[in-house]
Amino acid sequence: MTAPLVTLVQGSSRGIGLQFCKALLLRKPNTVVIATCRSPEGAMDLEALRSQDPHRLHVLKIDVTQESHIEAAANYVGDKFGRLDLLINCSGMLHPSGRGETSLKDVTMQGLAETCATNAFGPLLMGKHFGKLLQKGTGAGHQSPDVKLQHAGVLANISAKTGSITANDLGGWHSYRLAKAALNMATRNLAIELGRGKNRVICISLHPGNVDTQLSRPYHKNMKDLMSTEQCVDKLMNVMDGLNIEDSGKFYNYEKVLLPF
Repeated sequence: MTAPLVTLVQGSSRGIGLQFCKALLLRKPNTVVIATCRSPEGAMDLEALRSQDPHRLHVLKIDVTQESHIEAAANYVGDKFGRLDLLINCSGMLHPSGRGETSLKDVTMQGLAETCATNAFGPLLMGKHFGKLLQKGTGAGHQSPDVKLQHAGVLANISAKTGSITANDLGGWHSYRLAKAALNMATRNLAIELGRGKNRVICISLHPGNVDTQLSRPYHKNMKDLMSTEQCVDKLMNVMDGLNIEDSGKFYNYEKVLLPF
C-alpha cells in the first residue's frame, strides 16, 4: 500500500483550521491529519470530527506561544510517522480585545506582544521544529515531472493582505498589520533556509480573503464577497495542490494571484 500523506493543521479547533481538517480527510483519502490547538479538551467540534475517523485524525495540544508544546508535538510526529508532508499554520489573533486598533492611542505593548506571538513568532517556531520532518516529506502527494521543480514537504502560513506594506492605504490595525507583515518575512526566511540542498521545502504565505469566521465577525457588515470557510478552504487547497518549488517564498491569495509584500 502507498504510504499515507502526513499532514498537520496548526490552529484547528474552529474556523479555517477546522475546515482544513475536514477537507483533507474528505479530499485526500490516503491522508493522516494531525490537528493541533491550544485547548483540545474544549474543542468540541474537533473532537466530534475525530470520533468519526479516529484512525486518520490525531489531536495534539499546541499553544504556539509555548515552544515546549511545539517541540513535543514535533517529537510525536517524528516518532510516529518519521516525516511531514504538509504543515498549515492557521491560528491567528486580530487583537487580544477582539478588535483592531483604529488609532495609535489604542496601541499597547501587551496587545502588540500577544498578537505578534500568535500570528508570527509561533509559525516561525513551527518551521524551526518541523522543518527537518518537512524535508523528509514527499511533495504533499504531487510532484512535477520536471526534476528541477520537485520538492519535499509544503509549509503554508495563513497570512492576510492586511499585512502587505505595499497595499496598506488605510493604516490602523497596528498589531495585526505588524504581525502579518512579520509572518510574511518569516515565510520568506523559511523558504530560503528550508529551500537549500536536495530536499527543498515549499514555504508560502496565503491570503484567505474575507471569510466568515469568529475573527472577522465584528466587521462583516463592511465586508464584500464574504466567503464561507468551505469556499475558502476549497480555493486554498486548489492553490496548494498546484504548487512547485518556484512558488516558494511568495505571497498568494486564494486564486493564486501574487500579492506584494
